[in-house]
Amino acid sequence: MVRKKIFLLVAVVSTVSLLLHHRIHSSTKSWIMEPFYFNCPPLQCHPASRLKPKHTNVAFLKTHKTASSTMQNLLFRFAERNNLTVALPVQSCGHQFCYPQTFTAHFVHPHTLPANIITNHMRFNKAELQRLMPKNTIYVTIMREPSTMFESSFSYYYHYCQSFKRVRDGTLETFLEEPWRYYQPKEKDSMHARNTLAFDLGLDKDRSGEDEEYVQASLAELDKVFSLVMIAEYFDESLVLLRHLLSWDLDDILYLKLNMRSASSKQSVTPGLASKIRSWNSLDARLYDHFNASLWRKISTMGLACVAREVQLLRQTQEKLMRSCFDGTMPHLRASSQIKNNNLRPWNPEKVDIMGYDLPGNLSQRFSSKAQQLCLKLIMPEVQHTQVLLRSQSLRYRRVHQFRNPRQSNLSQLPIRRTLPWHTQVQHPQQLAETETGSTDNLKHVTGTQGQSLNAVTRSSHTQDNTTQKGNREINI
Repeated sequence: MVRKKIFLLVAVVSTVSLLLHHRIHSSTKSWIMEPFYFNCPPLQCHPASRLKPKHTNVAFLKTHKTASSTMQNLLFRFAERNNLTVALPVQSCGHQFCYPQTFTAHFVHPHTLPANIITNHMRFNKAELQRLMPKNTIYVTIMREPSTMFESSFSYYYHYCQSFKRVRDGTLETFLEEPWRYYQPKEKDSMHARNTLAFDLGLDKDRSGEDEEYVQASLAELDKVFSLVMIAEYFDESLVLLRHLLSWDLDDILYLKLNMRSASSKQSVTPGLASKIRSWNSLDARLYDHFNASLWRKISTMGLACVAREVQLLRQTQEKLMRSCFDGTMPHLRASSQIKNNNLRPWNPEKVDIMGYDLPGNLSQRFSSKAQQLCLKLIMPEVQHTQVLLRSQSLRYRRVHQFRNPRQSNLSQLPIRRTLPWHTQVQHPQQLAETETGSTDNLKHVTGTQGQSLNAVTRSSHTQDNTTQKGNREINI
């Protein structure tokens, strides 16, 4: 009797194992085997399957040197696809909200209001943002491990931050030996030389991470304001959490890495150097450690296997999209100076190689206008993308207001605070030709290598959704 029970048990186990093995290796329609994820939230691939509508009011605090440019591009594209309005800076502020000044609503271009999304660089001001944005806005930001972040800042801002320029041999090691010898707290660019994360978040960059009362009060306030703090080292995992937080689809979080330095522009950070960096930026270190732990608590709550499933699917879908845009191959990074298309050339600080992308020359022959837009916007740098959005939103603003009584349409008459742009980041070789009122009369057509002008690119995606060129195929992702 015992032998019979053992035999039956072995037979059942073998049968189940065989069925699972056959399902895994014979399935050609699914990347992920759903039976292994019974407790995971369902993947939302179609509007009909969505339990609640997408959340469209988002404030993303774009911090420095944290992969935030990639995140900004993602939000820009989401706004364009869904006909949303992005709050953008007045032109006297450049492409940032007059950073490093503390954010105020006067820095927002009146043609980009009322806003659904705000994401350009600013120094955080909770009261002003809450006054500007809808009440149901979800606040998100991103952080990066302080030692690698500070190494990036030192390289990127060396020729613009006086605290760094005083280091004659130009090495991070020398600066960290005697940081107070070079650092001047009151200088306008000093926020790049100490506790940059804290400064961007509106905190006092010169408070120590050992000031326990200040640290705990700051963390408590940030926990209340930000529904999600993403972590750059776990970018894909953070995007999965963001997707669920906002009830977005997988297609809404596809991205390509932007604004990266070349390998030759980077310095390896030894454990000893990392320790010195964290000590000098002790407040940033406390913030990062707290929110890194918070991220992983959220991941654990959702389920490690569930998050891993979505990360895998995200990466597979991204690879498919990239191969579609780049002629069946993975995209090759190029130094900014080598990119022929001005619309795709990222801003390059002195003596640092920032990498970007060029699209294949036959893109216009292979894809419809809508598909071209998708590929082009996927790799468009921050400065140019901000220009494109400002132009398209100004056109839309004027269409809405042109038949109104001037007295009823006084939004465009709001005072615009004039401020000097912050050092040379706003002195991009390709400046906006519009005036502060959004005029496009003097806009020039700048044609890229694939034969597509900037003027064509600026048409908002919602106006092209119903237009398909005969003989051109759409990108299938």
